[in-house]
Amino acid sequence: MVPLAGSLAAGEKRSRPELADVFRRYGASFEQTHRLSAAQRKVIRAVKVCRTQELGGHLYRCDACDFERPVYNSCRNRHCPKCQSLAKARWLEKQIAELLPVGYFHLVFTVPHEFNRLILAHKKVALGLLFKAVSETLIEFGQRRFGGTMGIIAVLHTWDQTLKDHFHLHCLVPAGALSLDHSRWIGARPNFLFPVKALSQLFRAKFLSLLQKAADQGKIQEVNDASKALRQKNWVVYAKKPFGSPHTVLDYLGRYTHRVALSNDRILDVHNGQVSFSYRDRKDNNRLKSKTLDAEEFICRFLLHVLPEGFMRVRHFGFLANRSKKQMLPQCRKLLHLDPTLPEIPKRSAQNLLHELTGIDLSRCPHCHKGTLIAIGELPPVSCAAPWDSS
Repeated sequence: MVPLAGSLAAGEKRSRPELADVFRRYGASFEQTHRLSAAQRKVIRAVKVCRTQELGGHLYRCDACDFERPVYNSCRNRHCPKCQSLAKARWLEKQIAELLPVGYFHLVFTVPHEFNRLILAHKKVALGLLFKAVSETLIEFGQRRFGGTMGIIAVLHTWDQTLKDHFHLHCLVPAGALSLDHSRWIGARPNFLFPVKALSQLFRAKFLSLLQKAADQGKIQEVNDASKALRQKNWVVYAKKPFGSPHTVLDYLGRYTHRVALSNDRILDVHNGQVSFSYRDRKDNNRLKSKTLDAEEFICRFLLHVLPEGFMRVRHFGFLANRSKKQMLPQCRKLLHLDPTLPEIPKRSAQNLLHELTGIDLSRCPHCHKGTLIAIGELPPVSCAAPWDSS
């Protein structure tokens, strides 16, 4: 194990508040007065103890000046803002091998807010149907327009900038398709994939049909009240022009795949029972603003976005689906004049990956800036008996 970005040495203090401070100060009282799922309670616990002595860790000593630094283990919870950088870096490394030398379109499929209550009551089923409706819509359009199979990377987001529920899928789609007989790569037009209005109509029809089927099977309730008025309403599907290069796609993809509802750098203040955070106002030319909520409301909003245990928020479809990729992706590469064999992913340590991400050598001594931090022993988990500061 190596020191992680964000770990604090003895005596160091953070200059800004973070999500963990909110849960430490107000989480216990919130849990006593609200009915929470096991997954939500797990998130509160994980974020509170992440990189603290409660999870244990290792003690490091500089080989030049004998400076010592405790480095505590991370919680690795996917909703924790501290634990996403390394996970994202490892995931993106894997995706590099699968990028094709074509343009990539970015499409966003949004569920009308009238369905929010239903989705929150049946997250696993309803969000699974969202993935199914979107993937079937794009696959069907690919077969109609290209006579082939498309590849799709779909990423679920459940929030807007102020942490309210806003369910939508970000999809990255290579600009073309593999012909049904696997003999040709059929390229898309340079700046056009599919007509957005037609996409939205088919997406609406598929999602409503899947919801009704789930209701008939007793998996969800209250479908009729939500869906009748929305059959005639225009649903939002957004499409952007293709990216210039595969590496641009990769950089863009990294912004979405391992993002949590609120990053620590957006939290401005935690004090007197209130939490202030920054956000971008999309309706006001994307201006940066701040918002203050009571801690109870803030926690309520954050926990809206906790996904069920085991629910996959990043999924692949078409020739990128796990069951198809082994045969179809090499054929796509061959038809695009690449080596059909996928390049091997280099094995790199967490330290090297984080060095690349942050530009900081995490093994370098922060005291003398010359020596190397070397692990000299383990630190066992220590339970904190004293209550967290509730001010």
